[in-house]
Amino acid sequence: MAEAPFGLLAELTHRCPLQCGYCSNPVELVRRDAELPTEDWLRVFDQARSLGVLQIHLSGGEPLLRHDLPELVAHANSLGCYVNLVTSGVGLSRERLRDLASRGVDHVQLSLQDATRAGNDRIAGIRAFDRKVVAAGLVRELGLPLTVNTVLHRQNLDNVAGIVAMAEEMGADRLELANTQYYGWALRNRSALLPTREQLARADPVVAAAQERLRGRMEIVYVIADYHEAHPKPCMYGWGARQLTVAPGGDVLPCPAASVITSLEVENVRDSSLHDIWHSSPSFNAFRGFDWMRDPCRSCARKEVDFGGCRCQAFQLTGDASATDPVCSLSPARSTVDLILESTAAPAIEMRKMR
Repeated sequence: MAEAPFGLLAELTHRCPLQCGYCSNPVELVRRDAELPTEDWLRVFDQARSLGVLQIHLSGGEPLLRHDLPELVAHANSLGCYVNLVTSGVGLSRERLRDLASRGVDHVQLSLQDATRAGNDRIAGIRAFDRKVVAAGLVRELGLPLTVNTVLHRQNLDNVAGIVAMAEEMGADRLELANTQYYGWALRNRSALLPTREQLARADPVVAAAQERLRGRMEIVYVIADYHEAHPKPCMYGWGARQLTVAPGGDVLPCPAASVITSLEVENVRDSSLHDIWHSSPSFNAFRGFDWMRDPCRSCARKEVDFGGCRCQAFQLTGDASATDPVCSLSPARSTVDLILESTAAPAIEMRKMR
């Protein structure tokens, strides 16, 4: 039997005021009338806590667009869970944040698209930079821990030093610099987002120097651009191992991007309990452990390090979710990634939008 999950990513909605073209939400976004209602989310939180979940991450889209967010926060807090609000900061007033904090928000994760107003607002698709700066100030004013998250790509990677400086100015306790993962809208815009090797070669030492300089003051987490690496990232530390995601319409996923695997039999909280889905569903058991692996993964010493890489990436690039992640230098399909990297096309980004 699988060990208990540590965290639940509750994607409350796909609605969002931002239009970021790197978004990993599905291209076919869940509309408001198909979102889980309040009572279903309360039941999901109850089941998650019974399953062993200790952290609930309230995300989206933009969770502030859910009018029942205060009730959801209070319920998650009453269960003894650590509550993390993942937000764009747009719509986060002093009164609203004070109310959410009083109900049990323990931590705020704030997105930042770039280090400057012009860069941030161009990538976000709206004027949001000033509101993000205000939001960060409100979080610090209330004494809540603050994480700033920036998705890195061709459009902002050269500004990584400025992004670090901006996070410092915002008073962040933690900065996540995550190179784009190509799912959903990000996959649609991959040619425009994929950084060059030269950009990465310049950025990597900048991040390393900042990590050393700020050690003990601001933690910096750097997620590699794995298309350019010899080995894949240890995706989710193994399939269905530590966390689960509930999408806005109630689908339960072993990772936030698992809906891209169209061959996966996904279950929904409207029909099954989280306990049964976590322990017994075909989707969560599909790639647990190592028995599903074929060579070169099965005989590779790194299989307990990177778990064969990302199943979603493998499916998108080969059509086979059980294949070795093609970013691995040992993958028979590595040439697929090399061809992508050889392309110099950088078309305009298609902005994320509800249809």
